Amino acid sequence: MTLHSMTAFARESTQAPLAMVVELRSVNHRYLDCHFKLPDNLRALEPRLRETFGKVLKRGKIDCQIKVSGTDDTEKIEVDRERLRELARALDTVLEAVPEAVEPDTLAILQFPGICLGGSEDPTQLQASALAVFEKALATLQETRAREGGQLAEFLRLRLDGISTEVRELRANMPALRERQEERLRRRLDELQQPVDENRLEQELVLLLQKSDVDEELDRLEAHVEEVRRVLDEGGPCGRRLDFLMQELNREANTLSSKATASSTTQSAVELKVLIEQMREQVQNIE
Repeated sequence: MTLHSMTAFARESTQAPLAMVVELRSVNHRYLDCHFKLPDNLRALEPRLRETFGKVLKRGKIDCQIKVSGTDDTEKIEVDRERLRELARALDTVLEAVPEAVEPDTLAILQFPGICLGGSEDPTQLQASALAVFEKALATLQETRAREGGQLAEFLRLRLDGISTEVRELRANMPALRERQEERLRRRLDELQQPVDENRLEQELVLLLQKSDVDEELDRLEAHVEEVRRVLDEGGPCGRRLDFLMQELNREANTLSSKATASSTTQSAVELKVLIEQMREQVQNIE
């Protein structure tokens, strides 16, 4: 399955039966959160549009705007007189109860829902046209999300390669670091010029090596890296799982840093944290 980004934009339009534009904007969000801005004659479509989003998308904050305008500049504007009278009575009631309230201007009244009648277009045909343009825009949105998702996957794989390289270098350097710890301990004991109990020395050395041993952390880092690769290869809505894996990677890097006994290990731990943080930031945009 394809990996999808939650950040995308799509715009589609048509000129028949009316000039119509559909714009879809998608940004990251923990859940699927859809918002609509529709003209009055298309408000009935909102449940169907929301259902369609739910079938195609799993996560993201979606803004859907549909604009409709007449193709004929000479088209007459018709007013629903009964609706206008109802609005006037409502305004009188408000002004009577709240004398300081500001009266709306004429343009504001015309823009009130239901005051201006729709043109001569067939509502069924208009809704069908809107659905067709919407589905085309949604397909474009998904293509964009998939394209950006592929770029994010490539970005993450490069950072995973960097983590694997750091782990291999750390593992290769561990024997030398252990020898250096033993030499440092023996040198300090020699400086004391006191008799040394070899058995006690061996015990202290074992304890020291146990405290600084990072084999388990390196093993877990490798396991988490392989799991991230598997999730990326599997694709689909995996952003939450990847976010959890970023937390696990960061936990091992922190433990590695706390056990560091050499500057090279500390530098590697810092580099791991940088790579993991770069991944974590991008994972927030994956569906």
